[in-house]
Amino acid sequence: MGKNNDLSGRCAIVTGAAGGIGFSFCRELASRNCGLIMVDISEKRLSEAAGALKAVFPETPTYLLAADLTSTDVIDRLENFIKDNGIDPDILINNAGIFSFAPVTEVSEMKINCFVDLHVRAVTLLSRWMAARRVKAGSGWILNMSSMSCWAPMPGLSMYAATKAYIRVFTRSLHYDMKDYGVKVMAACPGGIATDLFGLPDNLKRLAVRIGAIDTPERFTRNAINKLLKGKQQYINGWLNRIAIFMVGITPTPIRMMVKHHLLDKGIKR
Repeated sequence: MGKNNDLSGRCAIVTGAAGGIGFSFCRELASRNCGLIMVDISEKRLSEAAGALKAVFPETPTYLLAADLTSTDVIDRLENFIKDNGIDPDILINNAGIFSFAPVTEVSEMKINCFVDLHVRAVTLLSRWMAARRVKAGSGWILNMSSMSCWAPMPGLSMYAATKAYIRVFTRSLHYDMKDYGVKVMAACPGGIATDLFGLPDNLKRLAVRIGAIDTPERFTRNAINKLLKGKQQYINGWLNRIAIFMVGITPTPIRMMVKHHLLDKGIKR
């Protein structure tokens, strides 16, 4: 492996590690000989994911922490966990997230709080915690998962797009804050990824991957880690997504309202 690929002796915290992009990040890091602290809210899914990972990478040091990242004591729990296990993580991947496609008036207060607590407060506090640790060490890496949706204020995406926009702006600022200290910080802003987050049927996912409309988790995570290790401040996967960001930005209101009337309103009626 090249110098930017071999992560022997490193240890990464991955949130939302039990499935989807989070599990793909774990597989990619394990393939580079990186130790893992897998964090997820579901202890059962976390144990199953770790078992699947160990079957392929039996030598990878793997630690499991079942935790609700929206809880107020999550930083203390993480700090105690790494002390108790004698681990010194130097990579943080803030991947855990939630999605909702509904008008904000139809989103419950509990879910709104979850969006803010998970995408804003948890990402901020975890990034701050890791950055402070790695400033002392003089090196480290933080990858925060934003989304192409942060440029797409479309109907039905109010909470998702707004909180993902916060992640992008916060991470870009943190990138500059940390530049003098050797800590590399990057926002990843994927377009569609072939996971279960958006509820797309498997046959449509396969078609979308073939035509380049969405990316596979494996390809996305491999490229994202490569960009992070090179010190990039932002990663958007694929030329089609870059074009889409521009096109959505100039989309006139009547077309945005068509999205609402034909997708959102019909979905609510069903």
